[in-house]
Amino acid sequence: MQKRVAVIGAGPSGLAQLRAFQSAVAKGAEIPEVVCFEKQSDWGGLWNYTWRTGLDEHGDPVHGSMYRYLWSNGPKECLEFADYTFEEHFGRPIGSYPPRAVLWDYIKGRVEKAGVRGWVRFNTPVRMVTWSDTTKKFTVTAHDRSNDHTYSEEFDHVVVASGHFSVPNVPYFEGFETFQGRVLHSHDFRDACEFTGKDVLIIGRSYSAEDVGSQCYKYGAKSITTSYRSRPMGFNWPERWKEVPLLQKVVGKTAHFADGTTKDVDAIILCTGYLHSFPFLTDDLKLKTNNRMWPLGLYQGVVWEKNPALFYIGMQDQFYTFNMFDAQAWYARDVMLGRIKLPSAEEMAAHSQAWRDREEKIETAEDAIWFQGDQTKDLIAATDYPMFDIEATNKTFMEWEHHKMENIMGFRDNAYRSLMTGTMSPKHHTPWMEAMDDSMESYLASK
Repeated sequence: MQKRVAVIGAGPSGLAQLRAFQSAVAKGAEIPEVVCFEKQSDWGGLWNYTWRTGLDEHGDPVHGSMYRYLWSNGPKECLEFADYTFEEHFGRPIGSYPPRAVLWDYIKGRVEKAGVRGWVRFNTPVRMVTWSDTTKKFTVTAHDRSNDHTYSEEFDHVVVASGHFSVPNVPYFEGFETFQGRVLHSHDFRDACEFTGKDVLIIGRSYSAEDVGSQCYKYGAKSITTSYRSRPMGFNWPERWKEVPLLQKVVGKTAHFADGTTKDVDAIILCTGYLHSFPFLTDDLKLKTNNRMWPLGLYQGVVWEKNPALFYIGMQDQFYTFNMFDAQAWYARDVMLGRIKLPSAEEMAAHSQAWRDREEKIETAEDAIWFQGDQTKDLIAATDYPMFDIEATNKTFMEWEHHKMENIMGFRDNAYRSLMTGTMSPKHHTPWMEAMDDSMESYLASK
């Protein structure tokens, strides 16, 4: 009887898993039946933009955290698929920092070429996954929302690829309930134009704080104040943007900070991160971790050590993204196909602990990049995924970090060389601060 694999999520991680299996078929391998469950009506995960916030049309929490005008905040060269380049997809080199629509088109292009859309059940969130020690199978209960039909099926393997940027971490600050403006989490941020002419307070110091603030600045916010808990981001911010210690309370429209300063603000945007949340998994299957480079319990960052028939893709804090998800998906595939033999539970746990010990020594972004590059290289070496120049990728990341320190509002105006084809990317035709149209047509047009 043919084995069956359930893949939960058709974002970049889930689609990497589908492509991994399709790649094996193209080389003559026999594979299990693959069924991918996707909550949204199309694939692409967070890159599939929705205007909705709060609840979706079916009454479920909106998965997407994507906003209009989002452009890649890292070089596309560092996330390029090794088996499907930007040049192959677009027919020519393009700039290094594409907007969302361009990246979504690229992600879709690979799986459309692979012909795996028939493996995906759209509009079908997974409601529960259980494991039977007796049958050695998973029971996956899914909800076909188009027909409002809930059903259960058995699978030999489950791949959790549902991401960890959809359930917001929402802290409370004194005075929120009487604040005379708008409070929202970046998960519900959709359009920077809403804050044109406004004084905006952003809580947080990581990528979403940096980018949401930059978007608001670009589209005409009156001022940006970012409030940090641990330390400031420390970039060379433009006029009208300042960093202050953590918010303590809000009185009316006045924000009070830990250094004793105050600022009247119109809106507060919480860029306070996301929770790893898997309400569809029983406790014996559920990864419990905060956002870090090495979540414990996952051998090679992928295999659920307590039950190696279960896999997680893309659960790390990330510098590497799409091609790391590929490396993980190819590895998970080869475990499922019996090509990779797993060590004992004790050996897997010891291996994970060794990586965690190394993670604990990370002090800088550079350390983290090399750490993740090494892990990606290890995974690729175990499979037939095309190896690419990890060291050069790391160095491109370093160049990106350097460009951000030089000019945080202009770093997207730089260009880098493809690590897959060797082609130098062109500089985009319009400086990022002047490029108000984020459509694919505008981006790909010659000036």
